[in-house]
Amino acid sequence: MITRRSLGGLAALPLLAGSRMAAAQEAYPTRDLLGLIQWGAGGATDVTARAVTPHVEQALGAKIVLQNRPGGSGAIAMTAVHTAPADGYTLLYAAENPLLYGVLNLSRIDLVNEFYAVNVLARGVPVIVVNADKPWRTLKDLVADMRANPGRIRMAGTGPGGQPHVVSSMLSSLGNIRHISIPFDGEGPGLTALQGGHADFMPAGSGAAAQHVRAGRLRALAVWNTEPLPSFPGVPPATADFPELARFMPWGSFYGVWVRRSVPEDRRAKLVAAFKAGASNPQFVELMQGNGNVVMNISGDEADNFLKRWQSVTTWTLQEAGAARTSPAELGIPRP
Repeated sequence: MITRRSLGGLAALPLLAGSRMAAAQEAYPTRDLLGLIQWGAGGATDVTARAVTPHVEQALGAKIVLQNRPGGSGAIAMTAVHTAPADGYTLLYAAENPLLYGVLNLSRIDLVNEFYAVNVLARGVPVIVVNADKPWRTLKDLVADMRANPGRIRMAGTGPGGQPHVVSSMLSSLGNIRHISIPFDGEGPGLTALQGGHADFMPAGSGAAAQHVRAGRLRALAVWNTEPLPSFPGVPPATADFPELARFMPWGSFYGVWVRRSVPEDRRAKLVAAFKAGASNPQFVELMQGNGNVVMNISGDEADNFLKRWQSVTTWTLQEAGAARTSPAELGIPRP
């Protein structure tokens, strides 16, 4: 028999279910998160991810399990996060490459529109490094050798859209420069191959190259900048030998964390707060600056504006160099 009292209890059930659902949302995260790093171990993206994550875990109150998922110029990791549930438990630790996928016909997944920038952590300045046994002492020496021996000098690359590809496209604007590009699964493997003599030079992120240069395993010829970097004393800017390269600068890679844009707003907010705290940690800041990186620690609209400008400058540079397979104009990317 249903009584007035039992009806009252039944009426309370929706409220109870709603409160439990709200409590479940507030409790996020209730389990470990997965962070996919789009490049191999030892590269600048990997170094940055593993440096900031312990500080983020403290602020978030949950563990982030990091996995390197290289391949496809980083597209494999991005696709994996794009197809994962939009619940905030799968993070993409990425560099700049996804912003070039459209013009290089690597993927139609749009990082700016389909992903949310939890944090653009830091940006780097490329450094042109060479095998320590090579005779080159300046960027001018390397360029002269590439002109004298077209197609003979080997560059360690990370595939289409990677930092070596873009920097070499900018370098090609000097004219009469040809080299062989050997792709590796990230800066780490590329730098290892360079030390082993399997490649001759590599434009690499300052963070990934710094320790090898300090140890004498590699030689730095130039920083891809108009000014020297304090973390690379005695290494001149590329514009010292070739002033005409200044039109591309400042330019460099950057490192950050993204989730699918459809992740619930409250979960994105928790991730933003945790990564904001992690990127503010003095140990992380000291490491980034010591490796020649500039700490950014931006998210949301501020990060989107940065990403759109970087994409505009770089894709149109590739278009002018004849390296773009699809015009930025066809993708709606405005000229800088």
